[in-house]
Amino acid sequence: MRENRGISRRLILKTVAGLAAASHGILTAQRATAAASTCFPQPEVSARAADPAPQIVEQTLDVRFTELSVPGYGQVTTRTYNGTIPGPTLRVRGGDTLRLTHINGLPPNRPFHGDHNTPHHANSFNLHTHGMHVSPSGHADNIQRVFAPRTATEVALGAAEPRYTSTIHIPADHPAGTYWYHPHLHGATAEQIVGGMAGVIIVEGDIDEVPEIEAAEDIVVCISELKFDDGEVPAFTSGNWVTDIPSTFAVNGAVNPTITLRQGEVQRWRLVAATAFTGLHLRISGECEDLTMHQIAQDGISFAAPVAHDVVHLAMGNRADVLVRGDRPGQYRLLADGVPEPLMTVEVADEPVEPPMELPTSLPLGRPFLDENDITDPDADREVIFHVDPRVLPGAFPNAYRMLGSNPTPPADPDGDLRRDPAYGRFDPHYVNHTLRLGTVERWTVRTDETLPAHAHPFHLHTNQILVTHRNGEQLDPPVWHDTVALAGGTPGDSVTFLVKYADFTGHAVAHCHQLHHEDLGMMQTVHYVEA
Repeated sequence: MRENRGISRRLILKTVAGLAAASHGILTAQRATAAASTCFPQPEVSARAADPAPQIVEQTLDVRFTELSVPGYGQVTTRTYNGTIPGPTLRVRGGDTLRLTHINGLPPNRPFHGDHNTPHHANSFNLHTHGMHVSPSGHADNIQRVFAPRTATEVALGAAEPRYTSTIHIPADHPAGTYWYHPHLHGATAEQIVGGMAGVIIVEGDIDEVPEIEAAEDIVVCISELKFDDGEVPAFTSGNWVTDIPSTFAVNGAVNPTITLRQGEVQRWRLVAATAFTGLHLRISGECEDLTMHQIAQDGISFAAPVAHDVVHLAMGNRADVLVRGDRPGQYRLLADGVPEPLMTVEVADEPVEPPMELPTSLPLGRPFLDENDITDPDADREVIFHVDPRVLPGAFPNAYRMLGSNPTPPADPDGDLRRDPAYGRFDPHYVNHTLRLGTVERWTVRTDETLPAHAHPFHLHTNQILVTHRNGEQLDPPVWHDTVALAGGTPGDSVTFLVKYADFTGHAVAHCHQLHHEDLGMMQTVHYVEA
């Protein structure tokens, strides 16, 4: 349904003023990009006041095709937030209200009358605050909304570009950590994110006040997976779209930028996998040795103590906060398995920090654990199976991406060939796959029956964090909070078991594969959070 489409002189004046403000942001970002060769690029920041009292944090997100330079790649034309890749970083605290104004300056959509589980309406969008525990209803984290552009008729009449608003109330006890935002309109998500439509959300709080973390420089490392052909994002017109065009990986909008640490310096990196198709197994590789990443949080939820890793695994959509110390001078590279070029270069300078900076030994736990005794109904376990039937559907998208298991979407023809059924296990916006009652704790098992390890189906549940207790049948000690969890194919494919408590918010949300072209093609289910 259209929102806020009334055309008035006041709205036109507001739009002109908003575009002027956005242009200032674009110029500021271009100046920052120009300096990227001498300093590590950082997104623009929409910062709250220093006062810890609850505040309203406001930001305009202007979406339109932008011509910009991606340092290390070249000139591109793509859809952006405020003319930059990534968009502005939004800093908030628990108890704040995030008030966003969205301007859709994109061209009219092409007419579409096909299956909703094929790509369409790439110039409409909405907003998902990925990983945040906020309402999925109303004007909050509601992916059922549609922020449509002007129609061709409205363009011809000179109508103002439409504006939409999101008002997101952040609970006072929301875990402090790193989250991100991106569009989530079914059928358009993958094409928009591979053009660079993403941004980081930072919820400030207790972990930031740990002395050793407070002393470290706080750095956003937003890794975007971009798809450009002749400097443009090609339309998602076939199932080969992902593999036919090589990915370009950019960190904060630049290809292989350089970051500098002094010897003995500790930096906090907020790693964000703003990728649609590629999981990132990250390591910091040097000529003689690697740098250790001391992970302090996963998907926004802090650990009880830092965990030292040589490799940090991020599925598409995951985040990890890590502390990195420049122990030995030299040049290092942030590498990801399967990505041919470094994501960024790390220079550890000879000039030492005296005394060397320390790492914390303990952290405020971001969220208390659940255990098996918390399960409300032990006989009500849920199961999800990611399943692909290749080459069974007509047209340019022949693969059927399905979510089976507990209560899959019913087939169009229950007595027919389910392998070729166009509806079975595929997203239906009018069908509720899971009704979830507030206050209950349930156990889910999610697995993939893919046989090829490279075929990944990360599972993402909106609104409530999940506590992963088992992977491939083996218990994790300790368990780890996630909002997105990786599942690789194999013989057998990966499986995870998790506990989840449905808390605070009612409304319709989704669970889906975060390999985003799979989601656009139907690998998604509707969940309905209801009162107990």
